Amino acid sequence: IVNITADGYETLAPAGEDMKICAFLWTYYGYPTSTYEGMNVEVMRYRNGAVMARDEAEQVGIPELDYVAGIPDSGTPHAIGYSTESKTAFGRPFIKYTPTWQRSFMPENQDVRNKVAKLKQISVPELIKDKELLFVDDSIVRGTQLRETVEFLYGSGAKAVHMRSACPPIMFNCKYLNFSSNKSEMDLIARRVVQQLEGDEGQQHLEEYADASTERGKCLLKTICEDMGFDSLRYQSLEGMIEAIGIDPSKICTYCWNGKE
Repeated sequence: IVNITADGYETLAPAGEDMKICAFLWTYYGYPTSTYEGMNVEVMRYRNGAVMARDEAEQVGIPELDYVAGIPDSGTPHAIGYSTESKTAFGRPFIKYTPTWQRSFMPENQDVRNKVAKLKQISVPELIKDKELLFVDDSIVRGTQLRETVEFLYGSGAKAVHMRSACPPIMFNCKYLNFSSNKSEMDLIARRVVQQLEGDEGQQHLEEYADASTERGKCLLKTICEDMGFDSLRYQSLEGMIEAIGIDPSKICTYCWNGKE
């Protein structure tokens, strides 16, 4: 870890023997032109969306759709990959309005987060009315945007709204990076739903809840989907995301999904 200033740099902590690079660099907060350990961010996102579509087609089939769309900006390349693999048209029913807060989950006040999330997206009505839409977002952290987004889409005449997350359910706050302002893990939508379903007992089964192939995982998906009003909801699997990154899995930090350091 180094601190870089105009006067030079200072080593704060030497490199450890084992690499643990954050998977979110590729999934969410890495710049599209950046490359980490030989894998470009934008390329990984295309691959990740393709893996999601491939697995969904094999497991349950792709729903009937008019468009696949991304939640701008970082959801868009995942959606392009999904669209290409599923052979479904790509569209942009939402265009990002940039002169607002850069990250809608950053403000500490929930009311401010909700307002910022709403201001960030400008719709294209012609791509919404009477359309069956599938949206891909980079992640679902708190669920700040989801409910208002789906209500807006149906209010604008959408026939169906499906949601896909480009990473698994987030179960743990990051211990290492301050890219989220969560004060409690109960701020995370997945953890809130686990608590709602099983109380404190459910917190002992987070690994099962994070796996959509288990009964608890299916219950988590069903509950969030119904609560948010989606026609369907799926998360990328941890295995699929790691496959898309394409480097040695032992070098990837996945703490926020499985709690393993």
